Amino acid sequence: MTKSSSAAIAARKARKASAQPKVGFVSLGCPKALVDSELIVTQLRAEGYQISQSYQDSDLVVVNTCGFIDDAVAESLDAIGEALAENGKVIVTGCLGARNDADGGNMIERVHPKVLAVTGPHAAQEVMGHVHRHLPKPHDPFSDLVPEAGIKLTPKHYAYLKISEGCNHRCSFCIIPSMRGDLVSRPIGEVLREARALLQSGVRELLVISQDTSAYGVDVRYRTGFVDGRPVRTRMLELVRELGDLAAAHDAWVRLHYVYPYPHVDEVLELMAQGRVLPYLDVPFQHAHPRILKLMKRPASGEKNIERIQAWRKAVPDLTVRSTFIAGFPGETEQEFEFLLDFLREAQLDRVGCFAYSPVDGASANALPDAVPDELRQERRERFMHVQSGISRERLQRFVGRTMRVLVDGIEQDDDGDMIAVGRTAMDAPEIDGVVRFGGEGKLPIGGFVQVLITGSDEHDLEGVMQPAQPGPDASAPLRARAARRPKSGLQGKN
Repeated sequence: MTKSSSAAIAARKARKASAQPKVGFVSLGCPKALVDSELIVTQLRAEGYQISQSYQDSDLVVVNTCGFIDDAVAESLDAIGEALAENGKVIVTGCLGARNDADGGNMIERVHPKVLAVTGPHAAQEVMGHVHRHLPKPHDPFSDLVPEAGIKLTPKHYAYLKISEGCNHRCSFCIIPSMRGDLVSRPIGEVLREARALLQSGVRELLVISQDTSAYGVDVRYRTGFVDGRPVRTRMLELVRELGDLAAAHDAWVRLHYVYPYPHVDEVLELMAQGRVLPYLDVPFQHAHPRILKLMKRPASGEKNIERIQAWRKAVPDLTVRSTFIAGFPGETEQEFEFLLDFLREAQLDRVGCFAYSPVDGASANALPDAVPDELRQERRERFMHVQSGISRERLQRFVGRTMRVLVDGIEQDDDGDMIAVGRTAMDAPEIDGVVRFGGEGKLPIGGFVQVLITGSDEHDLEGVMQPAQPGPDASAPLRARAARRPKSGLQGKN
């Protein structure tokens, strides 16, 4: 037993008479996993557990894992090992929990046999069962009040809203359906109740997520649900319209992620043109060449995507299109990669990420012939991002001289020691896109909106000067800084 785990046991004994057991929580992976963590933390708080910020002060630790690519697997296994060493009582959940090793046994239990329990993803009730078994819940589960919107791990002014779980696609490079199952859409009334609670709690941006947002309601054949007694179809268009109405009443944004380019997405563009939701589409194209898309088993051929993008931009001139791509997929020839680069130059996408293909245990793409060497995969990714950097730099340049609405995320210190504000425009989702760094004088509403005159840009970010604030009740912080000076950022495209 390590010194750290001995200290943790001693701390637990010292709190033996405490009425509120403490649970530590480690959350890894994508926003969908983060929402799973929020559900578990919310349930823990609702039942009277405290959430601890340290291993030593926790009665047990829950680790929510990611198991999508090798680096994520390694990070998750390391996090479990650290929690075991520092605390000793660990429950594991998440995508890695659903993965087996080559012998058919559970990977986590093989590497870390001392864990108390292992579950797969979206298993909040199963996790709670294990918590109850190893750390009995307090006598009075309502001793602590929990906000109606639940406990969120994001900053107070934005939140992820997961509308469905699982996926019906069987892309050859992906194992998510084997871990998270087929599409299961949440009831539309339940989704909108959560959205209203979030907005009422002060959230200014709702980020709609799922594995396939466009497919919302397919599994239930778009059946009619009820929202405040009104019949509303369980379908993407109706959901987005309702979210737009809720957001307008709270002066908030709605941003759509993981949108597949199905025909009915064109109807959602009309809502963007009306200003009811942000003119932002996160569309995972992954490639452009029809043969590679077929090998990937993607749901669209890609042959009409240029025309779709052009039509979208005609309908919504300020539309931001974000996407991700894979370079070096098995069998990809140099000519097919050049085809992808030509698509990129013609499509002029605003925000783009690219991954070098990474084999994932259990993915059918592993059996494809003509694997691209690792060095060539990395080289193609770098070439791809070089092309996109030029496109992004040119597209961002057009905003210089314009005044834009910016959601303020916070204040940071630049390389010269000056305090500058950091925020995002309608073009920028948190953590994956660019930011606006700006100076100015006056009160800065953290988590609120300001108007910023854009004075400069690079291939990733904007800089500017805050314009005179409109009178309002926003909680604010002082900002006195010269025009922002932008620090360097790495390749855009964190996903």
